[in-house]
Amino acid sequence: MKKLRILPSMALKGIVGNGNVYYPYLAAGVFSVFTYFVFASILHNDLIKTLPKSAYAWMMLTMGKGLLACILLGFLIYANSFLIKRRQREFGLYNILGLEKKHIGSMLFFEAVLVYGVVAAGGIILGLVLAKLLFLVLLRMCSLPVETQFVFHFKAFQETLGFFAVVYLINFAENLWQMGKAKPVELMSGSKKGEKEPKLLWVWALLGLLALGKGYHISITSQIDSMIFTSFFGAVFLVIVGTYLLFTSGSIAFLKLVKKQKGIYYRPKNFITISGMLYRMKKSAASLSNICIFSTMVIITLVCTVSLYLGMDGIVHFTNPYDAMAVFREGRVTKEEAVQEIGMLEEKYGIHVTRMDVYEKMDLSTRKDGNSFVVNGNNYFDEDNYVFYILTQAECASITGRECVDLAENEVLIYCSGQDFGYDTVDFFGRELLVKEEMTDFFPEPKAYGNLFGSRYVMTVRDNKAKEDCIGAWCRANGVEDVKGFIGSQSQYVGLVLEGADKEKAGFIRDFSTWAQERPEYSNFENGVALREDDVSMYGGLLFIGMLFGLIFFMCLILIMYYKQITEGYEDRNSFEIMQKVGMSDKEIRGTVHRQILMVFELPLAGALLHTLAGMFMVKGLMAAISLFNVGLLIRCTASVMALFVAVYGISYLVTAKTYYKIVRQSE
Repeated sequence: MKKLRILPSMALKGIVGNGNVYYPYLAAGVFSVFTYFVFASILHNDLIKTLPKSAYAWMMLTMGKGLLACILLGFLIYANSFLIKRRQREFGLYNILGLEKKHIGSMLFFEAVLVYGVVAAGGIILGLVLAKLLFLVLLRMCSLPVETQFVFHFKAFQETLGFFAVVYLINFAENLWQMGKAKPVELMSGSKKGEKEPKLLWVWALLGLLALGKGYHISITSQIDSMIFTSFFGAVFLVIVGTYLLFTSGSIAFLKLVKKQKGIYYRPKNFITISGMLYRMKKSAASLSNICIFSTMVIITLVCTVSLYLGMDGIVHFTNPYDAMAVFREGRVTKEEAVQEIGMLEEKYGIHVTRMDVYEKMDLSTRKDGNSFVVNGNNYFDEDNYVFYILTQAECASITGRECVDLAENEVLIYCSGQDFGYDTVDFFGRELLVKEEMTDFFPEPKAYGNLFGSRYVMTVRDNKAKEDCIGAWCRANGVEDVKGFIGSQSQYVGLVLEGADKEKAGFIRDFSTWAQERPEYSNFENGVALREDDVSMYGGLLFIGMLFGLIFFMCLILIMYYKQITEGYEDRNSFEIMQKVGMSDKEIRGTVHRQILMVFELPLAGALLHTLAGMFMVKGLMAAISLFNVGLLIRCTASVMALFVAVYGISYLVTAKTYYKIVRQSE
């Protein structure tokens, strides 16, 4: 009973006495609880569900919280393994001095309770202070009303406390398992125990190289289709597996090759560095591969977030170029009627209509095969399937605002919103036509060379007869019997671009929509301003999640680097004391230390930069899937973020390296 009474005190002293490893762990735990609590508080707040256009933000946060839970669970379990490894000698000493394993288990339980209490209380208090601020940031990013009251919901507290209770219960169970299966002698030497060389070394190294190569191949050759997200996760999985295998097995295989090079190995400086790394690389590689992976996550998350933030305006205008669009069928609105109504609305609201397009078109589904357009395939997501529409020469001139070239009966102008057509002739369902000119821009369909999926073709023909002949060819190829009826069902579009204040725009669009709906030929109306606001709400949620996840990945990275330095320091301290005793000078020892840890921490950085460069091919496709086609912006953001990360990584390395030097130079 006396032992049980002092165990809580011993647990507290154990945490304080190992502050150099526990305090960063506690800080990471507090930040983890804070982040999870913020997500839970926003999601369980009834206000987020009632705000206009908040459905996208709510959906993004729900997905983000699930992913966050998986990341935090794995990371905190991983971080706990550093702590238990470092304290094995201490627990072995307790066992030798008379504490039974059940008492050590009780002490570990009290430690787990203390750690859980500190991180839960600290994280929730921090969340209570900052959650409202982050909620307002989310509202601002999503362009939602900010004049709101944020109320904490009991379910957020309950869910956060429950989730982290499970996390620390898992850590406690793992610690009990490690203590229970080990003998006292093993515990005494556990923190210094060497790692065995992996079996089938070259097999695992080759598999790692193949996995990494396959992941790179998927990323570089991926296309924007229905499998883009599946391909993304497949590439990520292969790169993670390949990174782990190359660090754990490939690095040892490489060091053994270098060791066989006597001219390199049998030099004083190289001998110590290579020998030291060779016999502990498996253990080091686990943390190094994690540093590499988290570094890649930080860089790519920041690249996507910054690119999305800077390219937001271009995205929303690409998908909705008109501020308002009225669609009519079964009859027509004359351009004079539209001009008269729009003129009155301009005067009423003080809005200037900078562009008004009135034209007829019908979307035709086609498949492109070389310079031929044929019946489309069954797979809607096939990149060779296109929406195709035809305009007359007069309609094209009206939309573009410039005189088109004079076309002969069998001549056309052609335009693609994606990659250029690139042929001198076009075979449109059996009709051979000459391409007199390929247009480089066409307002309603903005040009984007990276738009491999969802791009449109616009073909301009001489007159209505040529237009009807082309549509008739499409109808016959697609089995449409009533060709005249089909041609007569073309839609008429009235598209507007407005200039003025948002409030006046809203009133103008509302009245224009009312006028359009009162027409007997009315079919549909699109409020481009409102659609852009919906897009901003969705992408704003992505920005918010990207910002928080970037911080989380960086926290994980820094903590792993810190623990790596501590682990290396304690393992190297005795070795360097022996080096001093055999005659090595302090300068030589410091040089060896510098080369070794510099090599260890340069490898993950080099791997992360290489992963990022390969991954940007797929990131480009993912960003194109949300209509961000500005490749120049993506390249600039990637270069800037990589340069910034290298600088921050270097600073973080220097700061954590001080701990390493301090431990190595201490005397036991």
